[in-house]
Amino acid sequence: MSLVKKLERHAGRIHSARPHVAGHLTRVVGLTFEAAGVKAAIGSLCAVETARGEVIAEVVGFDDDIIYLMPHDDTHGVLPGARVRPLSTKAGVPLGMELLGRVIDGSGNPLDGLGPVLTSEHSQSHRNKLNPLVRRPIREPLDVGVTAINGVITVGQGQRMGLFAGSGVGKSVLMGMMTRGTTADVIVVGLIGERGREVKEFIEDILGEEGRARSVVVAAPADQSPLMRLRGCETAAQIAEYFRDQGLNVLLLMDSLTRYAMAQREIALAIGEPPATKGYPPSVFAKLPALVERAGNGGDGQGSITAFYTVLTEGDDLQDPIADAARAILDGHIVLSRDLAESGHYPAIDIEASVSRVMPQVVSAEHMRNAMAVKQLYSTYQRSRDLISIGAYTRGSDPRIDRSIQLMPLIERYLQQGMKDISPYDDCVTILAQLAQQAQGQQAHNQQANNQNSGAKR
Repeated sequence: MSLVKKLERHAGRIHSARPHVAGHLTRVVGLTFEAAGVKAAIGSLCAVETARGEVIAEVVGFDDDIIYLMPHDDTHGVLPGARVRPLSTKAGVPLGMELLGRVIDGSGNPLDGLGPVLTSEHSQSHRNKLNPLVRRPIREPLDVGVTAINGVITVGQGQRMGLFAGSGVGKSVLMGMMTRGTTADVIVVGLIGERGREVKEFIEDILGEEGRARSVVVAAPADQSPLMRLRGCETAAQIAEYFRDQGLNVLLLMDSLTRYAMAQREIALAIGEPPATKGYPPSVFAKLPALVERAGNGGDGQGSITAFYTVLTEGDDLQDPIADAARAILDGHIVLSRDLAESGHYPAIDIEASVSRVMPQVVSAEHMRNAMAVKQLYSTYQRSRDLISIGAYTRGSDPRIDRSIQLMPLIERYLQQGMKDISPYDDCVTILAQLAQQAQGQQAHNQQANNQNSGAKR
């Protein structure tokens, strides 16, 4: 580069740069700082002086000459009129293969005690959106190592799925099963708003050494500020995008989308945004699709991000506003049933209420027919379960119910799986085909028996 071009480039930077004007705090309400006299853009960082040093806060809004800041840490030691100065630089999130096996927070700082995360590349939180016409269509299935998902609710590479469940029905365990059994190249796990105890248990007991070796865990526990919880989700998505751009197939597990929405609700309400649906401001429903759309297939030469977002259904209510919004923007949903969990059926996947919208595009016609046959038998049995349990159903009254009764033990055995077990995709498809053949054979047998009974009556 010539000297003239270098001077022109630096001159442009100097011309576009704005002076960093410091100000002072005028008000602190809850977790929100209000400062006057500060010139800082939304999303930039400021240092707020306290009695114990400085607290880093991010600009989340403004009103005339007053800016609203949300601190990263607690607000102890903040004094009236404290000096607020904008920070000129922002390190960004570390990106690189060195992240594999590490546990970081929403800002990219290490939490695992293994030293600093040394990567050659850092990126800011904002990036260009991927053109939807550049994305490759979803055509290949992704093996997640779980029989019920591989066989009946098949997921494609680049699909965005929702994992809907109440508390305590096995969401984290199912996520751990997928991390150990998937054929994806890289796994990115976002643990957002969870209890601190659950973070370590997930990493050591559920994820395990084998799963952790090819994983990146981003943890923002419940005791962190809503801003850090919000950033934790976005950091996990950004790391997944980096690996996708390197041509790798990524499995992104986000636990949970509900905590992300709650964090945005806390921030929006704190800066004065009016609540709308059940206390959630409109910005929440604008941020959800923006986060989800970052996953998916890339363009030519890029990999894919297959994402599972857990959605906490309070009181097992699937009509919760966040659950309802998530169903509309995702490519399918898997529902975990409390009744199945209480009966000892694990993973507690309700295949009757679950659906994969891209399954017809990623499996063969025969696989699709077999999955539908098994789901129909399962649904028939569930509808008649009360009559069967009390002995009110008479064998021979309905051939479909007869088939479901005879094959239900095999179907339940097929859908259940141990926490440490891994079911390869091809094995799941083969066993599913055998179940469907038994159902067809049983149907022919029942039809022959009915014909013989009809002939005897005549």
